[in-house]
Amino acid sequence: MKKILLALLVLGTTVGTASAQVEIGIKLSPSVAYLRADAPQQYSFKSEKSKLGIGGGLVVDYFFGQNYAFGTGLQLTSKGGTVSYQANIVTQDNEQKISLQYLEIPLTVKLFTNDITTDTKLYFQLGGKIGGLVAARIDGEKFYQSGGEKSSKHFIIPDAALLGGFGAEYQVGQSTKVFAGLSYHHGLANVDRYFEKTLNFNDVSLKNGEVALDLGIKF
Repeated sequence: MKKILLALLVLGTTVGTASAQVEIGIKLSPSVAYLRADAPQQYSFKSEKSKLGIGGGLVVDYFFGQNYAFGTGLQLTSKGGTVSYQANIVTQDNEQKISLQYLEIPLTVKLFTNDITTDTKLYFQLGGKIGGLVAARIDGEKFYQSGGEKSSKHFIIPDAALLGGFGAEYQVGQSTKVFAGLSYHHGLANVDRYFEKTLNFNDVSLKNGEVALDLGIKF
């Protein structure tokens, strides 16, 4: 019996220690998103306006040291912007207002300072994220006017980006923390399939960009 009780005590201590290494929370991220347009000069293809959006989701920090964590989660983000171009087909508009939604998984390292004031730490985040397109609108419509096809068909589903950010974290209870920070998201992948395939533009690319305010709580 003593051996069983000792084994249960060791198991409980191990589980408690393991659970203390993982912090789970939620966050809300208002953002300014834009599209980086790149094409030969002859198409007059360029980014015109940014887009306000909001995203959020699950935050998971797995600590592998006192001040070091692997940061991941599952988040819904809003991206897009307005682009303009010069088309040879007169029936085409020369401007598109693009709105995109992605489901993303961040893959980052988070570095925490020691307390700079009571119960307050700074953090720095660096890494990347991968995701997939889940919804799209062009000029506010789910179906694009030129052919009646879904707007989402005009974009490549996978996306990837570099992510960098910093912020502050404040402990408000035994295991409860709130945080606020800024993050920059630099898209790496071309997400356009419309301009090259439909309008026969050569060497055209659209890449996402985003600056976000990250507000959240961890339990």
